[in-house]
Amino acid sequence: MTADVFDFSPGAQVPLSGAAGQTAATQALASAAYRDSPVAKLLDANSDWTKSEVKAPRFSLFEPNLGEAFARAVQVRMLGGARGQLIQSFGIEPQTVVEHCLAANRIRKQRDARLTVVMVIFGLLFLPGVLLWLGAFQIRRWAAGAQDKRVGAGGFVVLAVLGLLALIFLIKLPLTGFLGYYLRGVILAPVIGWWWAKRISERTAKDLRERWEGLLSGGGVGAKIPEAVPSAPGETAAEQLRKGLEKLTAEQYSNVVFYAGGKGILGMGTRWGSWQLAEDLVPAEPGTEINPFRSWDVIKAIHDQLRLLERGALHTGGFPTPSVRHWVVSPIGENAGSVSRGGTTAEEGFQIKGVELQRICDQQQFGAGDRHYLGVQFVLWDGQLVITMLTTVTYLHNTLRIEVTGHALGPVHPLFTTKPTAPSKTVNKTVKFWETKSIPLPLVDAKEVVRLAARAPFTWYPPLLDYLGGKLTLPEPFGLRHAWADKPWRHRFMADDALRAATPVLRVVHEAAIRVLQDNGVNTERFGNRALVLSGQVQDPSPRKADEYNA
Repeated sequence: MTADVFDFSPGAQVPLSGAAGQTAATQALASAAYRDSPVAKLLDANSDWTKSEVKAPRFSLFEPNLGEAFARAVQVRMLGGARGQLIQSFGIEPQTVVEHCLAANRIRKQRDARLTVVMVIFGLLFLPGVLLWLGAFQIRRWAAGAQDKRVGAGGFVVLAVLGLLALIFLIKLPLTGFLGYYLRGVILAPVIGWWWAKRISERTAKDLRERWEGLLSGGGVGAKIPEAVPSAPGETAAEQLRKGLEKLTAEQYSNVVFYAGGKGILGMGTRWGSWQLAEDLVPAEPGTEINPFRSWDVIKAIHDQLRLLERGALHTGGFPTPSVRHWVVSPIGENAGSVSRGGTTAEEGFQIKGVELQRICDQQQFGAGDRHYLGVQFVLWDGQLVITMLTTVTYLHNTLRIEVTGHALGPVHPLFTTKPTAPSKTVNKTVKFWETKSIPLPLVDAKEVVRLAARAPFTWYPPLLDYLGGKLTLPEPFGLRHAWADKPWRHRFMADDALRAATPVLRVVHEAAIRVLQDNGVNTERFGNRALVLSGQVQDPSPRKADEYNA
């Protein structure tokens, strides 16, 4: 629907990096697509807003690692034809993250194609031997109990016995002729295939780790996805992928957000502060009448002044250029499993604007329905900190209320900012046994080669692979940024930035609103006094949980 309306690119172009000022958080999340650590580590990065889950594998031999599970889950959730609507990812470029997931999947598909050939030549033709070796490694993994634990004494004994039986079988084989040679090949061919598969796996692992390192080092690693660029009119798959990326971009710039109770506004974070200026409208001169005005008139004046926040009397730095936008906030349940931007509001490409936006601002102030907010947003620390100050103006009976709320979304979880380390182990020196030394280990060990080779033939039908090896279930409602965001209050400077932004924004809002009241013949003495009181309260240096109403 929307992809046909919003075409943000002149053609099938593929951006190579995130937008300026938002690269750190974008590249940190994108690096997850190239990682080779256990998928269970991703659960440690769950935020207070959402929880991702890992479906347990039926056979641990087919279990995906973090990069495989993350890249596939994000690709399906963000580009799937039957996908639900997404939460905006403020502070990052979600299209860039999705493109890196596509690029990582493409690299793995090329590796799996080579491994499948190896499995056909050295596996399918010598199937009994492959099943025997795969069974041995599956027993080893069961004995180990997890992907990253040692096999233990029991598993080691099982492998040793199987290896001894294989050696005896090779030497004392009673059969001769073709059958004898074939049975020997059944034992030896899988070993040769494993050696060849190891070379393929190591080359791909090195490539993936270089991209992982490059993203976190700021090297500007680009995502190469030629399958997203149609080369002929009949390439429907490439065209659908291109439209899917365009729809993702259009949805990212939607001005409809969702308030989920104690979880705050999804994508913006919880509300940490709230300041309300509410007084009766009284004529400035007794016996006169107030000039009629609307909430929208006050909002427009505030909007114009907020756009000048970066200007100041002193040349000492200050605010960067903020993003000032009109938002429509729709209420959903705190534990809602999905969101929808449809319904009673008139929608045009995920945007609500024009007359409909003014109607929501002026009329939907009490009872059911969406609400209008004017937001000023700062994306700081290379996208790691998102500060949003929202202003709403309501008029009930004779009372005008101007409310300013503060929202803060912190950095992505530290898991996403860890760089790859070369595998190694520490052992005692041979002579000076009281000293230790570090011994480098292979980038891809034996059990990892077997896992990749076993998964390769099934990657052509991902649902079967998900059934056998489990998969990553993304939290809903899903948005890339808030799903793995930390709170900013643990970082001193980030917390300072969030708290410092409130005072000047609040004062600009009050000054602009009082000016409109004065121009329309309203006595602003009480509004001014109340604004001074709030100006003192906003300097309280402690954030609060304003979305939790305690009796």
